[in-house]
Amino acid sequence: MDPCPFVRLSVCNLALKIPVASKPARSVVHPSSSPCFCKIKLKNFPLQTAVVPCILPESQFPDSQVQSHAASFHLNKSDLEKLVAKSLFGGGKLYLQISIYTGRRGSTCGVNSGRLLGKVDVPLDLAGTESRSVLFYNGWIVIGKEAKNSSAQFHLSVKAEPDPRFVFQFDGEPECSPQVFQIQGNIRQPVFTCKFSFRTPGDRNQRSRSLPLEHSSSRGWLSSFGSERERPGKERKGWSITVHDLSGSPVAAASMVTPFVASPGSDRVSRSNPGSWLILRPGDGTWKPWGRLEAWRERGSADGLGYRFELIPDSAATGIVLAESTLSCSKGGKFVIDLGTSVSTNGKSTPVNSTSPACSPRGSGDFGYGLWPYCMYRGFVMSANVEGEGGSKCSKPTVEVSVQHVNCTEDAAAFVALSAAIDLSIDACRLFSQKLRKELCPSQDLLS
Repeated sequence: MDPCPFVRLSVCNLALKIPVASKPARSVVHPSSSPCFCKIKLKNFPLQTAVVPCILPESQFPDSQVQSHAASFHLNKSDLEKLVAKSLFGGGKLYLQISIYTGRRGSTCGVNSGRLLGKVDVPLDLAGTESRSVLFYNGWIVIGKEAKNSSAQFHLSVKAEPDPRFVFQFDGEPECSPQVFQIQGNIRQPVFTCKFSFRTPGDRNQRSRSLPLEHSSSRGWLSSFGSERERPGKERKGWSITVHDLSGSPVAAASMVTPFVASPGSDRVSRSNPGSWLILRPGDGTWKPWGRLEAWRERGSADGLGYRFELIPDSAATGIVLAESTLSCSKGGKFVIDLGTSVSTNGKSTPVNSTSPACSPRGSGDFGYGLWPYCMYRGFVMSANVEGEGGSKCSKPTVEVSVQHVNCTEDAAAFVALSAAIDLSIDACRLFSQKLRKELCPSQDLLS
């Protein structure tokens, strides 16, 4: 089945040059000592903000310089049709609107902290962008109302690129062992089945008759990544979900290897002691770890689900962090792996040259030869919607995976297993004062 057409609208290469006045006013703080930012708006899409680096007025900004992207809008076929129709028949052109501010983001006492410096409207013509790349703007533009020779200058690049994706949807809650369908337009085709189960203390190795596991090797990585000991107190443990293809063969799995335990004196899973999942793929007659997902419950007014996902290269001592963020526990949200123009590894960002081979090793020192095959993850990788605790709808995660990251059934299945793990983490991190649904409680030991 063909993938679904998507378009990625990117804003990148931001920079700002502000002339230094000979006698600056006392109330004006030059941006060299004060941060600048911008707000980026596309019709009917959530507002995005980005930091704008300031450079000296005499500095040049070469077009070949690689910069991190500032914002991305992901447009599916329905979005494109609406936006194109709006620009053709709505009586006006479609614009990307960018407002540039000096000062810090946020507000103080209800008043915005930033001072508006200027606005930029970039006209867009998205017709045909699902099949070809279009550069809408790349260069400097004068902003502000001052005389031209003393006005601020703003640099940006705006482009649209085809970004086709495979779309999968669970037919029910992951803990209810649902089917998974591939979606293409109005067509729904079953491609996977899921089996949710509990791993009991006496059977820590998730077994399958069609995929036998070596006891010694599988127990080795379980003990290295998870916790082998029983923990006293409130805990949720032993959950696993296995993804099978239509022939019944297991092609991916997510296994809870570190229990979700309430921190001392509380009823929540803390950031300092998160629970974790291993995302597993079959290989050489056993399960092999592909990635690790950690999750916890944030404190504060947001009360969100914090998470961190990292790849686990075979020959590396540490993983490569691909995603780290927060979701609303009550409202849910989207789990996204979107690397833009950089890959995060141990807190560092490594620029990725779009013209280099996807799997070429880099000499920056951030990627050693043991890690270089994993630099193939770039741009948009995957997303999965997550239903919150307060949602009235049944959680049926929809998973989008970039075509460039799916070469076989196991590739797609690994992302499906990851999306199931993040969805189940909402329940695993539920306050221990709240009860779980019966599907998540082993009959012999009901958890509350």
